[in-house]
Amino acid sequence: MDGKDQRIIRALQRDGRMTNQDLAAKVNLSPSPCLRRVKMLEQSGIIKGYSVDIDTEAYGLGVTVFVRVSLADHTDSTVKQFEKDIERVDQVMECYVMTGASDYLLRVVVADLADYEKFVRRKLHPIGGIASLDSSFVYGVVKKTNVLPALID
Repeated sequence: MDGKDQRIIRALQRDGRMTNQDLAAKVNLSPSPCLRRVKMLEQSGIIKGYSVDIDTEAYGLGVTVFVRVSLADHTDSTVKQFEKDIERVDQVMECYVMTGASDYLLRVVVADLADYEKFVRRKLHPIGGIASLDSSFVYGVVKKTNVLPALID
């Protein structure tokens, strides 16, 4: 992947619905080579897919919570079962394996505080092996982007 591919990716992250003509003009390529590069990026798995950026509050899920999860033990079976179970929970938008005091960091979206309580009681508590949960509620967003930065030279 070269700088031109990175510019293509960044342009598509800003507007995944732009035409190949517009994309080619934005990255200073002719349409045919631009389309070939996009297809190569898709086939290689660098571009995994296309999606829509949704206003979660307008959708009805106006509360974002970051949940730090610590497991009771770290046996292979406990870790695999937790990860398998958490993948099936729709409210969990992202799950990261972490270093430090917690084992996982979850980004969760819910409608309101009562919905969060139901989420914890009905979705998280039934998952075995959890020793502790620590929740932080988002009350403002300073920056949110899906556009990757350019590589630093």
